[in-house]
Amino acid sequence: MKNDTAILLVYCSDKPGLVHEITGFIHRYGGNILYLDQHADHEEKNFFMRIEWELEEFTVPPEQLEEKALKEIIRPLDMQYQLYFSSCKPRMAVFASRHAHCLADILHRYSTGEWQVEIPLVISNHEDMRRTVENNGIPYFCLPVNRDNKLKQEARQLQLLAEHDVEFIVLARYMQILSPEFVSSYPNRIINIHHSFLPAFPGSNPYRSAADRGVKIIGATSHYVTSDLDAGPIIEQGITRVSHRDTVEDMVRKGRDVERVVLAKAVYLHLNRKILVLNNRTVVFE
Repeated sequence: MKNDTAILLVYCSDKPGLVHEITGFIHRYGGNILYLDQHADHEEKNFFMRIEWELEEFTVPPEQLEEKALKEIIRPLDMQYQLYFSSCKPRMAVFASRHAHCLADILHRYSTGEWQVEIPLVISNHEDMRRTVENNGIPYFCLPVNRDNKLKQEARQLQLLAEHDVEFIVLARYMQILSPEFVSSYPNRIINIHHSFLPAFPGSNPYRSAADRGVKIIGATSHYVTSDLDAGPIIEQGITRVSHRDTVEDMVRKGRDVERVVLAKAVYLHLNRKILVLNNRTVVFE
């Protein structure tokens, strides 16, 4: 079993000595570094890092670590930061509609222990997935949405999310557009899967558009949700080849396979604290 670790994500203006200062802080208190990845954007002159270290021999107690890091490296180096502990399981809500493939894949990965995550509830605007979800021991809330009750139902959704202490949300082909007010409650914490290789062929029927154009690849895009529809920071993308022999139904089938994998990869990266967002772009640490 992996020992408890601390994970620090930082970004700031690039300058000499940043890696030395950060690793020196961890070494100074007996931490054993397990992972270090960094990126310097030479055009924007920004520095990004993800570093993870064991806490077993680290002499700073977890409850004092943030204050100590702020004092010794974060503020002196003028860094933006996120600090996490591997012992804290994220709590993830899933939103779904009638398409079962992404939700079923998430439930499988959850039930087999592939992901270190808690799923305290699933919210849907249809009853179709209730048995599947409840068979996995997860509460299922059906909140039908229409033009007249949308804001009322979103208020109820936010209430449920707060009651269940949800950290982030995954839209597993949830076929409703979230309001800007809802999105602002979870900035960079709502992960969507879009059934096309954005920005090409967006819209409600991309496979028909792709077939009409005779495309040779189709794909899927997972991104954080913003108030600009389908224009949020991209986390992961995937493609598969098609040909003139493929019908629209073939493309849908192949596309759903890609959607499952791409969404799962995006959730995995988020769970493992491997994403930084800056100016509607992501830095993804592998």
